[in-house]
Amino acid sequence: MPRWSIIFVRLVDRLNYGVGRFAMYLLFVLMAILMWSLISKNVLNPSLWTLEMAQFAMVAYYILGGPYSMQMGSHVRMDLFYARQSPRQQAMWDAFTVLALLVYLGVMLWGALDSLGYSLGLKWPEGALLPEIGRLERSPTAWRPYLWPIKLIMCIGFLLMLLQSVAFLIRDIATLKGETI
Repeated sequence: MPRWSIIFVRLVDRLNYGVGRFAMYLLFVLMAILMWSLISKNVLNPSLWTLEMAQFAMVAYYILGGPYSMQMGSHVRMDLFYARQSPRQQAMWDAFTVLALLVYLGVMLWGALDSLGYSLGLKWPEGALLPEIGRLERSPTAWRPYLWPIKLIMCIGFLLMLLQSVAFLIRDIATLKGETI
């Protein structure tokens, strides 16, 4: 395998490992938010922000932890026939499914970027080179937080998952060639 592909795979693995380890701690943030929600509802005045902030923390935990989960092999897979196959046949099936995953993640990233642009108030008029900046999108709830931070996290998560999928595809190609990365 070319040197650049080995460097790419190792860099993506290291990046997703670090982000995934960070994302694990978001579960504690989520628990703290829910604990505060419980206390504020029973002792103080209920906080408006706790439910939505818990949802944002859960989305960040899930989206940023996805590439790490994929890297560690923690995703659900059907092993009825797959486990009985040789590593070369497994790599062939994995390469095929990763190609389908790349298409899916590309569409998801495209939609997430479009949604992020909308939440930032970016509009491209016909024929213009630069966007017009409008209002920032806010949630329609009573708390009304800006939505661009969580949409940015979603874009980052989809990009990291896309990069991890490309790294898996490179590994599968190396396995089909009889090499290891």
